[in-house]
Amino acid sequence: MRDISLLAGSSHPKLAEGICQRLGAALGACTLSKFSNKETNVEVRESVREQDVYIIQSGCGNVNDNFMELLIMIAACKTASAKKVTAVMPCFPYARQPETPYQRNGTPISRVPASDVSKYANLYDGQLELGKPSTTSTLTSTTTTPVLSDPPAGKVGGPLPPAAAPALNDENAAAATPTPRMSTMEKSMSTLSFPDEVVEPDDTTTPQYTPKFKHMRAESTLSMDLGGRMSSISRSHSNVAVHPLAPQPPAPGVHTVARNAPARGNGGYKHWSARSGTLVADMLMAAGADHIITMDLHDPQFQGFFDIPVDNLHGQPLMIKYIKEKIPQYQKAVIVSPDAGGAKRATVIADKLNMDFALIHKERRVAAGSELILVGDVKDRVCILVDDIADTSFTITRAAALLTKSGATRICALITHGILSGDATDRIRNSTLDEVVVSNSVPQDDHVAKCGGKLKVFDVAGVFAEAIRRIHNGESVSFLFEETPY
Repeated sequence: MRDISLLAGSSHPKLAEGICQRLGAALGACTLSKFSNKETNVEVRESVREQDVYIIQSGCGNVNDNFMELLIMIAACKTASAKKVTAVMPCFPYARQPETPYQRNGTPISRVPASDVSKYANLYDGQLELGKPSTTSTLTSTTTTPVLSDPPAGKVGGPLPPAAAPALNDENAAAATPTPRMSTMEKSMSTLSFPDEVVEPDDTTTPQYTPKFKHMRAESTLSMDLGGRMSSISRSHSNVAVHPLAPQPPAPGVHTVARNAPARGNGGYKHWSARSGTLVADMLMAAGADHIITMDLHDPQFQGFFDIPVDNLHGQPLMIKYIKEKIPQYQKAVIVSPDAGGAKRATVIADKLNMDFALIHKERRVAAGSELILVGDVKDRVCILVDDIADTSFTITRAAALLTKSGATRICALITHGILSGDATDRIRNSTLDEVVVSNSVPQDDHVAKCGGKLKVFDVAGVFAEAIRRIHNGESVSFLFEETPY
């Protein structure tokens, strides 16, 4: 192949050599080292001027060091007048961190600092005591449109009726301080009125009061824990900015009934969480990358974070090939997704092979924690777990235990990225899994030795080599989404 240069980082040199062998090209000369203070040093020892450079670096091992090494290699090639630089990343780093953490009800997870709780504690007139379980009140309201006219007489913040207005003589009129002009926000909120009806809660409901707003435009629901923790907030088409931490005072004349709520832990996210997805994409583009080639992104939305082409290859064709060749009578087996998030991935394989499908669902209960529930029949059948990544291996080992309890005769797991960090290999060795098959997108030699013969590896070098060849020659890559190149 002409006008092409292949370089390899230090994360997975064995995979880089396999890709070069299938392409029939030699690996470019590049020196990678570290200074005494652990800074990365990169020296490209051959000319890459007007060349299409492909840098092979997987997101494994020391992820941060390897990623920084990749950025420096990209920048070095761009500085050396490379025509195009493509980052070949079989296992994409930071792909498991979502943009915004969410609760089970779909709202962002947030934790109100204790300083904000104490700031508003005195507004409740003794109803809130810090450090104790608090009462949860739900405020269902409608957002108002700011108006320039004064609020109706008799409303909170509005002018007093003529009969109730105190008479001022000349002396106290001169000494009286004029009332400051109300802002637009104050005027819009001044139409708030509270009912005098007392709502007595039963044993299953939370004490509620429902204020009424005029000039309604869009509904919003604000549930706030009187202890200062926000549980959920959702707004739509609102023209009024309401501080999410500001508590709502109890309505005049409404007596609230205190009821202990279960205490919460100190876990959860704070108000600001790092958006690593866009950050990683911006760093790659800022370094000078023109193209990204990866496989089975854990979160497909990562492709949208880039302003450059991203080819997300699939490991499903290789898994299908392994099932056909290595599992006898695979038509009678069952494809199982270990969680709800991987159901689509597993059903694609089940549909192509005309096999049955089962799903393991994690049901979270407040009192008893989480519980795994199997949806489907696996009794006296071979089960094939399909997932894109195995890090701690908690998911697949717990799923295997449930399948064994449900009567499965043999359990095999097919994983694209077998990171297997920590004591994952010990967990697999001691589990009911009969076989775990992973790709070599990350180095697997040490993992194979530690898993006691349960771990097997399928090669992805041919898929990446064919992708590089097709991209370099201007051919379509869609073929690799459905078929294997060999």
